[in-house]
Amino acid sequence: MLFLFLKGALLGVIITAPLGPIGTLCINRSLEKGFWFGFSGGLGTALGDASYALVAVAGLAVFSETISMATIPLALGGGLMLLWLGWRGLKNKGKIKAAKIDAADFLHTTISTFLLTISNPATILSFGALFAGLGLTEETRRFSSAAIVSGVFMGSLLWWFCLSGAVSLARDRLSADFTAKVGRATSYMLIAFGAVALGSVAYSIV
Repeated sequence: MLFLFLKGALLGVIITAPLGPIGTLCINRSLEKGFWFGFSGGLGTALGDASYALVAVAGLAVFSETISMATIPLALGGGLMLLWLGWRGLKNKGKIKAAKIDAADFLHTTISTFLLTISNPATILSFGALFAGLGLTEETRRFSSAAIVSGVFMGSLLWWFCLSGAVSLARDRLSADFTAKVGRATSYMLIAFGAVALGSVAYSIV
């Protein structure tokens, strides 16, 4: 169970790390208003990610027989998707507009970012592909699913805790292109994960 939780946590980091409008919003909030405002945005994102992970796990349970026959193609798709996410992040070069919310306190910031996160149904496809890339398509038992979903939540939350904390502590010393640097770093991380996932597929074929 611990191994599945850690895999889920890794998935949470992978799905959260690419900087999009919500991520940029959380960084901006940390810069402007301090740690708790940035972290409350991250909490909403983590709750949204965990919700989508739960839906993905439920879907895998329903279609487990069909999925088991396509494990390698799905894993290949997951690895390729990681490479694509990394490439897209490098291509953007940090030119990402922050999402707009009117929330003025922690609770409303959390709710707003949660609603923004779940408003993109395409995220469920990302989870499906990444589940395959991390070899989680056959883990559909109740306790396994709970370990994975809780891992996704904690991984996503830990990412935002660390990022918001770092931004808050060093906000007076950050360069103007800090967001772009974070975007590039996470993009290279995703490319590395994608290469590892594809390497695992190649190893299983050989």
